[in-house]
Amino acid sequence: MMPSLPPRPGSRSAPRTIFPLLVAAVGSTLLGALVANSSAMGSAAGSTKAPAKACLAPASWAVFADRQPQAASKQRILAELSGRDVLLLGEEHDNADHHQWQLQVLSGLHALRPEMVIGFEMFPRRVQAILDRWVAGELGVKEFLAQAEWDKVWNTRPELYLQLFEFARLNRIPMLALNIDQDLTRRIADRGWDALPLAEREGVGQAAAPSDAYREFLFEVYGQHATMRGKSTKARRGDAAFARFVDSQLAWDRAMAEVLAGQVKPTASGGKPLIVGIMGSGHLRFGHGVPHQLRDLGVRSIGTLLPLSAASPCDELVPGLADAVFAVPTPPRTATEPPRLGVTLDSKEGRVLIASVSKGSLAEKSGLQDGDRILAVAGQPLSGLTSLLNSIRQQPPGTWLPLHIERAGEKLEIIVRFPAQQ
Repeated sequence: MMPSLPPRPGSRSAPRTIFPLLVAAVGSTLLGALVANSSAMGSAAGSTKAPAKACLAPASWAVFADRQPQAASKQRILAELSGRDVLLLGEEHDNADHHQWQLQVLSGLHALRPEMVIGFEMFPRRVQAILDRWVAGELGVKEFLAQAEWDKVWNTRPELYLQLFEFARLNRIPMLALNIDQDLTRRIADRGWDALPLAEREGVGQAAAPSDAYREFLFEVYGQHATMRGKSTKARRGDAAFARFVDSQLAWDRAMAEVLAGQVKPTASGGKPLIVGIMGSGHLRFGHGVPHQLRDLGVRSIGTLLPLSAASPCDELVPGLADAVFAVPTPPRTATEPPRLGVTLDSKEGRVLIASVSKGSLAEKSGLQDGDRILAVAGQPLSGLTSLLNSIRQQPPGTWLPLHIERAGEKLEIIVRFPAQQ
């Protein structure tokens, strides 16, 4: 018999481990680029220690009982959680297996509760009309991505998400744009929430204060952010910059929660749709982030599901993490890892800029600097972040990639020499 699902997450404290968090832009950085590999970083730092014990069987579902994950069937989990008003599905944005898992979950939920709405963190509210046209079948893929400004609003390969968008279109399931513009999160991180005039807040209301555990989690992310940008000064909890960082994250969580909460109402037929939110796992772990803001908005019937690596250590799998987790099998190792420049990128008003260059990275060795604007790659004008990322990923080992940049008003050519395969 499957144990009952844990209570909906409340204010339980999270462990100090920084879990992988892949989210959109805060300030001039991508948090996903900063902490997506935090587990790997931790493993490298403690390489002399024995590997942590794993508790999850690959391709299995688990709930929590007696502080240990316990196997449960997908059918039982989805049957119970499909009765919630709002169900949140986490992800690491650039993990293809996470999106395959989301598609399977959506399909299972749709079979149980066909009246459904799907919200996506990937889109800012202002493109809602484009999502409506896509679901109505009025736009092809290319038109949809162009009109939704995918390259501008989300710097991840669209192929990772298209299966989810096609699922919604094929079944005429309304899609919701949950997010706010990156420019707004940047302004909040620079100036703070209270300094922004009401007219600049995109209709987002005052966020509920975070729990101490969530604030501590954000501080660890903030500290990693500072370290990876090469700052020698140690981050402090009392820093005004950290307070603004928290403001930007809370506004982000609140914006998504408001859109989701706005759908918790009877339809014309008298029923209520199942509202599913697709978002980075950091927005929902331990009931912090979006679930916390939903509760403040009066939504109590909330479910959370997370995809986790099957190799996740036992001590990271504790009650309150989520209602249930799926153990994603470890993918086969590729012959070579995709090339990495070692930069954090930013997009402002259609321009692609280097926000920061990591110490000792290929970018630093090639002469790239913070603030450089990338104009062209291999002689081709740059159309957006996605085209740049694809050019880097497709670069064979041992080859050279010319980048045309602008620095302090001067146009330069930088040659990136990718190392030969070892």
